[in-house]
Amino acid sequence: PEAASQVGSSALRSDRCIMANNLKLLTLFALWYLGNYYYNIYNKVALNEAGGKDGPFAYTVATYQLLVAAMWAVLSWIVTINPITMQSQKLPQLSFKECISVSYLAMWSAFAHLGSVLCMNAGSVAFGQIVKAAEPVFAAGVNTVAYSKPPTIAKALMLPVIIVGVAIACLKPDKDGNYKVEFEVVAVLAGSFANLSAAFKGAENARVMSAPGLKEKLGSVGNQFALSQVFGFVILVPVALVMEGGHLFEFFTLCRTNPTFLYNATMSGITFYGYNELSTMTITHTSAVTASVANTAKRVIVIVGVAIAMGKPLTKEEMMGSAVAITGVFLYSVADSLFGKKKATDKTKKN
Repeated sequence: PEAASQVGSSALRSDRCIMANNLKLLTLFALWYLGNYYYNIYNKVALNEAGGKDGPFAYTVATYQLLVAAMWAVLSWIVTINPITMQSQKLPQLSFKECISVSYLAMWSAFAHLGSVLCMNAGSVAFGQIVKAAEPVFAAGVNTVAYSKPPTIAKALMLPVIIVGVAIACLKPDKDGNYKVEFEVVAVLAGSFANLSAAFKGAENARVMSAPGLKEKLGSVGNQFALSQVFGFVILVPVALVMEGGHLFEFFTLCRTNPTFLYNATMSGITFYGYNELSTMTITHTSAVTASVANTAKRVIVIVGVAIAMGKPLTKEEMMGSAVAITGVFLYSVADSLFGKKKATDKTKKN
């Protein structure tokens, strides 16, 4: 009886532990989605307050957001605690050579952010998200050409699905009901630049985290992200000055006289940092397939949710295009898992 009681007590503790972990994971998912959702709203409102696609402040807004993120990173080093993860986070002691190595990652991270902001500024959030869904296409190209790591056949077969989805979203019917390709050129170009930069960022991230000794000095992915935001801000400052430096005093005036702009620009920087931290925490607690499903669901929620919040419902073509593109992204993410599982099953049957 005593042994049975101990087994029962152990099983109860195990169940409670599983429930606690599941509750933690659900909370992380909810906060990640919520952070991403609000980032897109804060970002779009700030850009609209700054004049939208006709305004002269898109580059400056993107740089300001990284300034806020960099300040958050510095604050976490000062207090030695990451306020989001509640884990120890100290300023890593890197050599000059190691700082240069991290700066390459920071550069592509900053360019990916800049491209995303320019894309969202030029078009609707929904269309921007659809264009950004094509990131795997760019990642496949970059990894093949620059790093000699082509995608598997299973993944490559999914790329046309993503391209077709984006193409459908670009279709617009004329007054006679005939379709023609019509889109915001700047949004597509900026989104493509963001995707290309994100592809290089992913490859550089893998390189940095595999560099001997560097991973240990950084201490955590959160610390790496914090350092990337500081370096990324420094990298974007000259870009913003070249592109919009003549309007810098106008930007300061806008910050001083328009509290709606300043609030949304600042909150977009905070939520940008927060949801990236939360996404990393969430994905490290899940399998590859679960992470793929989560990313797919996140994009759907952002596209639909922000469209409703901004009062700009999706067109039929955007709904169909986003469905096709996001399905393609999901299949691309799980293709190797499904193919590998089938292959392994076939081998087992033969043996």
